[in-house]
Amino acid sequence: MTPEELSRQIAHPIQTLGMSFYFDPLTSERAKTHGLNVFEFYGLGRGGVLGDVDAAVVAKAFTFFDDRTIDFLYTKARAKADPVAIAADYVQAAYAFADQTFGDLDPSALARFGANVRRVVDQLTPGRCPLVDGYRQYDAPSDPVHAAYLGTIFLRELRGGVHIEAIDEVGLSAKEAAYLQDESVYKLHGYSEDDKPVVTPELEAAKREAEARTTTKEAACLAVLSETERDEVAEVTALMFAALANPVAVTR
Repeated sequence: MTPEELSRQIAHPIQTLGMSFYFDPLTSERAKTHGLNVFEFYGLGRGGVLGDVDAAVVAKAFTFFDDRTIDFLYTKARAKADPVAIAADYVQAAYAFADQTFGDLDPSALARFGANVRRVVDQLTPGRCPLVDGYRQYDAPSDPVHAAYLGTIFLRELRGGVHIEAIDEVGLSAKEAAYLQDESVYKLHGYSEDDKPVVTPELEAAKREAEARTTTKEAACLAVLSETERDEVAEVTALMFAALANPVAVTR
């Protein structure tokens, strides 16, 4: 499997896998222990990997959210809790979700997946994908289930980071890119009906070009892996994605 083939094949499952813990009932209950709702936990948890930073830094890293939504998810939530502490616990929420989901998968394959993805992100130039940098501050888990699930988060943030580069290169605004991606996601990210862009053939062509560039950029990162390793990343991604529909808790 070529790096480009791997990038295209895992794009959708990784997008889903890496975010599956965000609004899970376990995560929602964990948020309450911090005096937060699950959306505030998301804002501080994901944004807090960047440090105790201003909202503008989070808005740039998230890119595809309306500023009003960043205000709700991060600025107001930051008045309730420390983003750095919340981010560390948000990673634990991810691991708790993984423990309830991937117990039926081969631990050795999960461990290799986690290690291979770590190699991919460790060779990134610092500052290129700030959210990847943020998650890299945490020690690589010795637990294979945790290592693999952190790997899905890394890959999701990697593709998101290079996609931001791509839309900038083709001249798309974040609002336009979000709308052309999925209207439901556009609304979820806080944009209103009045914000809708006028869709033209030129705009749609720019979005297709941005997607192609995103795949090329991610593929360049995945090229650090051997063909055998890329094949296994694809296989384990598919197995983890299937496990979302039939979760099995880990027994230790």
